[in-house]
Amino acid sequence: MSTYTVENAEALKESDSGKALLVEAPDFDKPEWVPHSQIADDSEVYKVGHQGDLVVSNWLAEQKGWV
Repeated sequence: MSTYTVENAEALKESDSGKALLVEAPDFDKPEWVPHSQIADDSEVYKVGHQGDLVVSNWLAEQKGWV
């Protein structure tokens, strides 16, 4: 998986289905939902309360307009 890193991210909550995290970061205008399936294994942010580098698929980053 080609990846993209969002620095200084924080996971705020998990979706009711448990399939996504609501994440905020300085680069975001508002918190964004990130599917667990698009979070890379080496991401520091993958559960509620985690802070650090969020590593996601490049595909997701392109879809969200982060790249």
